[in-house]
Amino acid sequence: MFALDPILQQDTLPIGDFPLCRLLLSNDSNYPWFILVPRRDDISEIFQLDVADQQQLWQETTALAELLKDSFDADKLNVAALGNVVSQLHMHVIVRKRDDAAWPAPIWGKHPARPYNAEQVEAIRERLRLVLTDDFTFVEG
Repeated sequence: MFALDPILQQDTLPIGDFPLCRLLLSNDSNYPWFILVPRRDDISEIFQLDVADQQQLWQETTALAELLKDSFDADKLNVAALGNVVSQLHMHVIVRKRDDAAWPAPIWGKHPARPYNAEQVEAIRERLRLVLTDDFTFVEG
């Protein structure tokens, strides 16, 4: 049974589900920072997924990145699967802008997280509702 890593559960807000991945929003309003987590047990590396799931992960990551680039007017998207702190396989898709708090440096450890307020979260959910229409189910967080 799929269970989200406790650190991810603590630091993110649930948005919904693609066919393979749970979509989370990092609770840091410094950046539109999304995280895809394949709903598979005991997986820490991409190569541990079967071929079909690997392809699905890349399809979902690519589709999300493309939608975010347009919806959030990104100058650059940072896409990464690191897992040094949280070993559960997860893919970061981070909207970067030249005027964001950390540009051009990586975001990790640059600035303290600024949690979203309820209105900000709802605004992001509404923005995503306009573009995440196929094969996506929203959950209330």
